[in-house]
Amino acid sequence: MPTSSYFTILSNSCLVLLFQAFFISIAASSDRHTPENHIRTRAGAPFKVALFADLHFGENAWTDWGPKQDVNSIKVMSSVLDTETPDFVVYLGDVVTANNIPIANASLYWDQAISPTRSRGIPWASVFGNHDDAPFEWPMEWFAASGIPQLVCPVLNSECSFRGTSRLELMKNEMDNNVLSLSKSGPQDLWPGISNYVLQVLSKEKPHTPLVYLYFLDSGGGTYPEVISTAQADWFKHISEEINPDSRVPELIFWHIPSKAYKKVAPKFRIHKPCVGSINKEKVAAQEAEMGIMKILVKRPSVKAVFVGHNHGLDWCCPYGQLWLCFARHTGYGGYGNWARGSRILEINERPFSISSWIRMEDGSVHSEVILS
Repeated sequence: MPTSSYFTILSNSCLVLLFQAFFISIAASSDRHTPENHIRTRAGAPFKVALFADLHFGENAWTDWGPKQDVNSIKVMSSVLDTETPDFVVYLGDVVTANNIPIANASLYWDQAISPTRSRGIPWASVFGNHDDAPFEWPMEWFAASGIPQLVCPVLNSECSFRGTSRLELMKNEMDNNVLSLSKSGPQDLWPGISNYVLQVLSKEKPHTPLVYLYFLDSGGGTYPEVISTAQADWFKHISEEINPDSRVPELIFWHIPSKAYKKVAPKFRIHKPCVGSINKEKVAAQEAEMGIMKILVKRPSVKAVFVGHNHGLDWCCPYGQLWLCFARHTGYGGYGNWARGSRILEINERPFSISSWIRMEDGSVHSEVILS
């Protein structure tokens, strides 16, 4: 194999497995029974969450176009954060486009993506999407006369590599280096899914009483199939029945790739009631299989809504039984599509209890307001 002074090519699959096994042994795991992490509401104020979906940092980093998209994505997030001043942020997957990142540590781009939230002192949590650990895809133009570009490693002395950065490495870097991150690597027996955990939002007025539970699930993709496994579904059923046995506390669910149930409720052509939204420009790109999670969710009256990203041209919410299936809004300038960027906002009021949502656009406008509970 020809060598280059610009790259250290680590493509041996066994090496990748060794790295993953190493990080499994040292990564912090979520407790299977008790949500250790929590967020507190502000006294007398609703609890507000901003969803940032499909940022796709690091895309085409060797071109002039790529880095500009990351700058534009930071502007979108900054606009939303300064306008809405949320209490919490959810990074809803595809934070980076790993199949475009030829460096050893994609956390360099992940760190850029979370910087607007971190710099404002806002806590956050993240789940993985199908691009976050996707294997590097060699651009065909690199094999033309112009050759492989020299501008690959973004910082001095950083290692160039094509082995990619595993989910475990990405999560460990986020957790270890950010005190505001409430993300968790999840139970080891749910591997290769990583971002499986639950957080509780606690009332300021009743400090020992959960206001709502937030569940995060890894919907796969990238280095393994796009699916929420039976093991994950069983984990959700077990932990939800353990911490919320009477379904008294409302529950919200976050993952990246929509389940097949989204196809069943998807509007035909225009968005019409009871669905609420502004763009319906593509078909639902669902997970590869349904392994039981939706059957469990529809049987729990406490589950109020599921939130996903993945489809950049969809931003609707539609009812599915007693719960809502919602898309976020494409936030990043990376990824496909030229639709205007924005963020889905959630607002949870304690007295009387309600969950409402709307979409805040980059230009400050608001649309698609809906009451979810």
